[in-house]
Amino acid sequence: MTVPRADPRTAGPEYQAPLRLARFIRDNVEPILAEWETFARTLPGGGAMDVRALRDHAKEMLLVIAADLERPQSDRAQDEKARGERDAAEARDQTAAQQHGTGRAGSGFTVSQMVAEFRALRASVTRLWLAEHADAAHTDLTDLIRFNEAIDQAIAESVSRFSRVIAATQERFLAILSHDLRTPLGAIITSTRFMLDAGGLEEPNRTLVARASSSARRMNQMVLDLVEFTRTRLDDDVPVVRAEVDARRLVHDVLMEIAASYPESVVQVETAGDLSGQWDADRLAQALTNLVGNAVQHGAAGRPIRVSARGVGDEVTLAVHNEGPPIPSELQAVIFQEGTRVAGPAAAADRRHQGLGLYIVERIVAAHGGTVSVHSSAAEGTTFTIRLPRRP
Repeated sequence: MTVPRADPRTAGPEYQAPLRLARFIRDNVEPILAEWETFARTLPGGGAMDVRALRDHAKEMLLVIAADLERPQSDRAQDEKARGERDAAEARDQTAAQQHGTGRAGSGFTVSQMVAEFRALRASVTRLWLAEHADAAHTDLTDLIRFNEAIDQAIAESVSRFSRVIAATQERFLAILSHDLRTPLGAIITSTRFMLDAGGLEEPNRTLVARASSSARRMNQMVLDLVEFTRTRLDDDVPVVRAEVDARRLVHDVLMEIAASYPESVVQVETAGDLSGQWDADRLAQALTNLVGNAVQHGAAGRPIRVSARGVGDEVTLAVHNEGPPIPSELQAVIFQEGTRVAGPAAAADRRHQGLGLYIVERIVAAHGGTVSVHSSAAEGTTFTIRLPRRP
């Protein structure tokens, strides 16, 4: 005689979920871990890891999953799990899955490799259990569903912590990189500038020193752009600290710096209207420096760079114009995107416009709620225009 099984959706508080799979996991932890260990050793870097590292928190995760299978679960709880609302919060004590993510990040694993481990764990438990219980596929489908939910939750927790650890590592690396590179670059810039200002250098020595000075300044800007780019990739927003700013003074300070770095360039300035607003002065100075530096480097030799700042209504507009070869139209449409590559002959001639500087400009302007655009033609030259609201 077949005894009907209780339906967990209609059973009372005394109902307990089937213990078959939970008990199987507890009784077979070692065979499951052995299969998982065998798979982990096939991953890059896994061969050099010891058994303890390969089984990093795996036993704890299995026991947590077994305990979860034994607890009654309502439809609402199942739905919350599916949406990730029951994942462990960062403020609580670390779960075994979170600790596993931390460990794998420190061991040089990739996210894909770590997720592959969980897939292997899922497959090992399922295969071993079905091999021992031939009728399990029919009688304990609910257990299998809940086991998969628990694995998915462990993956979410592990990947979240893994990503946080990698992001923190990248931040530390960038801080060290920017400090260690900018210090010697600063020494080169200062020394070459002194040599040029002191005079007495004859050709070709003067040209060589001037070239070294210009290259060092460009390298210094590349370091700044790389740091900013990586930060925006980790978190697509650029942090801004707003304060009352006079854009007229900001433009003046930026152009003084450009004049010191590029004494041979001619920059003309035009300002009009009320140029006050609540912005992050350092960030806007960085964006404007990138645009003016770009114009100096890629504009026609001997032709002036024109910078204008105008305040009208609730908006302030900053524009940087240079003469010279135009930017191809297909590149103008995507020029502010990071990693832009334009196919065709035009791209080869204009690869100079595909650095990180313009992407950083767009991110800074967007953080202020503004927009940046470009217009370029052979007849009118190239103009980059920033439009900023005065208030957030």
